[in-house]
Amino acid sequence: MPINYAAPDLTQHPPRSARARLGGFVMLPRSIDKARAKSAGTLGGYLFPNPMDNYFLEFVGIGADAFQSFVSQPKTDTEILAWVKATATRPRADWEITAWSAWLENLAPGNVRRHRLFADQLTEHAPDRDDIHTLMDRLDFDDYLTFGGKV
Repeated sequence: MPINYAAPDLTQHPPRSARARLGGFVMLPRSIDKARAKSAGTLGGYLFPNPMDNYFLEFVGIGADAFQSFVSQPKTDTEILAWVKATATRPRADWEITAWSAWLENLAPGNVRRHRLFADQLTEHAPDRDDIHTLMDRLDFDDYLTFGGKV
């Protein structure tokens, strides 16, 4: 059955990858999926907003409640992108979006405690994998495992 991203059911499939882009922004398609699912009561084990969503929302200067409210309406991704650009209290040039997206794609787990947690989870679920380094790698891996993927 094809996935309907206009009404995602995150109890049945993951949101789009954090690497997916809309208007050059990483995280935006994933945040849209999670906000839509939250409105529909189909968020499953996901959270909206979470720290990664907040990186995007803070970058553009839009509150989570305002984003959630707009995305809960029957809008296309293109309409949501136009709203983000029109509503942003921190409008961004294309080069800023590109640089920020590259930064977020390469973001490591953070402080020592978070690195340890990251390493412990990999040790438990994927001890032989040497290709999971960033938070986005981890999100993709978690999505894969959550919906039946095998290491």
